[in-house]
Amino acid sequence: MKLGEHRFGFNISAAVLFLIIMLPNIIWFFVPAPHDILSNASKTEILDIFATVFQVLILATLCAIKNTTAKKLKLSVLIILSAAACLAYCICWAVYYCGIANGGVFVCLCIFPCCAFMLYAIDRKNLIAIIPITVFTVLHFISTAINFL
Repeated sequence: MKLGEHRFGFNISAAVLFLIIMLPNIIWFFVPAPHDILSNASKTEILDIFATVFQVLILATLCAIKNTTAKKLKLSVLIILSAAACLAYCICWAVYYCGIANGGVFVCLCIFPCCAFMLYAIDRKNLIAIIPITVFTVLHFISTAINFL
């Protein structure tokens, strides 16, 4: 089925990107950081539910929708920046596990994965994915600001 220049099809590189971003979260779930502020009760439960819905939509649109005009995946400025955002995200998690839990760390934990997804979607010309990424970014940032800043 086609949606303009977009069609349904599994995108393995998007799934790998999503797994890379989720890996620190999975580790945190099983091995919480010392002095774990992130496990405190959220003040934005309803907002977090909507953010989770859009996070699922990010996964669905990145992994299941391809733009037929996008060239084969290769190193490009956008892909390198997306990878750099992933690396920065992992570094922020390491900093958090070292006991540094301040506003800057929380903002980076919020923004870097969103940037990685957005840069990837732009490179892949997946305009449909940009919508849930944008909404998730806004919701996630608001939640982060209310809960941690």
